[in-house]
Amino acid sequence: MIVAAGHSSNGGIGSGELADFVRQVVVGRWFSLFASFLVMSGAGGVYVFAYYSKDIKTTLKCDQTTLNKIGFYKDLGSNVGIVAGLLAEVAPTWLVLLIGAALNFLGYFKIWQAVTGKIVHPTVGFFCFFIMVGANSQNFANTGVLVTCVKNFPERRGVMLGLLKGFVGLSGAIMTQLYIAIYGHDTRSLVLLIAWFPSLISLIFVYTIREIKFVKHPNEFRVFVQFLCLTILLSVFLTVLIFIQKRVQFDQSAHIAIVAAIFALLFVPLLIAIREELVLWNFNKRTLINNPFTRIRIETPQTTTTTTTTTNPPIPSSNQTQIQPSSCFANIFNKPERGEDYTVLQAIFSIDMLIICSTMLIGVGASLTAIDNLGQIGESQGYPSGTINLFISLVSIFNFTGRIFSGFVSEILLEKFKFPRPLMLTFILLISCVGHLLVAFPFEDSLYIASIIIGFSMGSQVPLHFAMISEIFGLKHYSTLFNFGQLSCPIGSYILNVMVTGKLYDEVAQLGSSPNKFHCQGNHCYEQSFLILSGLTFIVAMISLILVKRTREFYGGDIYKKFREDMETLKTEMEFYRLDEKRTRIGNLLVDKHSINFKR
Repeated sequence: MIVAAGHSSNGGIGSGELADFVRQVVVGRWFSLFASFLVMSGAGGVYVFAYYSKDIKTTLKCDQTTLNKIGFYKDLGSNVGIVAGLLAEVAPTWLVLLIGAALNFLGYFKIWQAVTGKIVHPTVGFFCFFIMVGANSQNFANTGVLVTCVKNFPERRGVMLGLLKGFVGLSGAIMTQLYIAIYGHDTRSLVLLIAWFPSLISLIFVYTIREIKFVKHPNEFRVFVQFLCLTILLSVFLTVLIFIQKRVQFDQSAHIAIVAAIFALLFVPLLIAIREELVLWNFNKRTLINNPFTRIRIETPQTTTTTTTTTNPPIPSSNQTQIQPSSCFANIFNKPERGEDYTVLQAIFSIDMLIICSTMLIGVGASLTAIDNLGQIGESQGYPSGTINLFISLVSIFNFTGRIFSGFVSEILLEKFKFPRPLMLTFILLISCVGHLLVAFPFEDSLYIASIIIGFSMGSQVPLHFAMISEIFGLKHYSTLFNFGQLSCPIGSYILNVMVTGKLYDEVAQLGSSPNKFHCQGNHCYEQSFLILSGLTFIVAMISLILVKRTREFYGGDIYKKFREDMETLKTEMEFYRLDEKRTRIGNLLVDKHSINFKR
């Protein structure tokens, strides 16, 4: 059997091939996905605001309305990603990630300097500005990673968004364990960790996350299920760990061992990535042996220019109408079919986008309000400080669980039963109402249940919104459109957090008998505000049913048809080469047998 020089014929990696295989792994889309998981696992600094918000409040000696105003600027920064979206339209992914890393370090490092006294007399405006800068870095990480991965795995975008946003939701619990192992229980040092840890991850993997032109292989969903199992294992590990830490006091060496176990679980997806690249390596090698002119290629998309030379260009006849360039506003209301690529203005001025933005404004805005006030809610209801930290970790973990659940379950229901994503969003919003009511009317240990429900509903909404935007309006301008959709979140956060929850809390605190008028004690502190949040969430749940009706026919069809055609093409090629390989082996056996007989 003739084998190309330096190649192994037994399906393994030859002695001279290791360097080439390592290069294939590093530039491949599976390693890019693994790197994306790590970047997302450090991109959730905004979700641990409740940990260090007391340090800001102590530094400024401010009331709850002022602290909620700072929380609003955090939400504003984390959701205003239009700059990142527009930049991603024209700039490479590595530049987007680098800018995000720089903004993250600058914003949170300045906050750390302020809460540790290295900056004397910081103002409210100082905290508002730098927390907005630090939080805005999340948009650059989200845009660079999410848009790239959705384009690399277009038919599994719900699963992809669930996994990636799940790691963001889980990152709060991961960074909490990391900061305890490094700095102890000093919450001010948590701000320093948020400054350097996510930035370092982005710098390490900045060149590996990029769009890769590749047709997906038939076992792709199986691989994602394996990623899901690993992330669920990590989530369960962290959940059990949190409850154990509530009852057992660990020393520093135990915390270091815990962090080592967490990082071991985070790096298991790398083994899966290597395995998938090995499958591709062997397939390419067999293809190259059997047909040296054909192989599956992994490429970075490039803009190709085809030049046609003609001696005499055709002159248009008088009967032909010359096409004049039209204004970008000309086709705003002449929209394509759902699922095709909308222009930015066509999507922005559509009823579908209006409904999506309204559900994000109230649904996500109310959940952000609950998460930002969770520390003060626990304090007002008489929970000890250690238990309050447990609530925050529970929100982080079930935020992850919700993102994974909505991503995978909505994908399976859509594929098997044509169950529309907007209808799942309606159910999630109704579940969110229950969490807000548990805060408004608490009973013994009800905040545990409320933390789980709020974290789950918050996490579930994010992949659903992002997936619907990509499916209804196409992928051409996805980086801009999903960041536009996020703009409604800080608006909702400001209205519900600052103008409603913060003001009502301070009014109740002023009426209380406590000597400190900035703090409220009792179950009544958040009753009015969270009753309002629950009512508004129920209203937008009903509004989402309009989107269900409008998109019923669209989700009832084959929304991934064009990507599935690429899949069938690859299946045909793989079956052809498997058959060709069998024929080649039979031919080689006959040749070897003939050679032996000839020698005899």
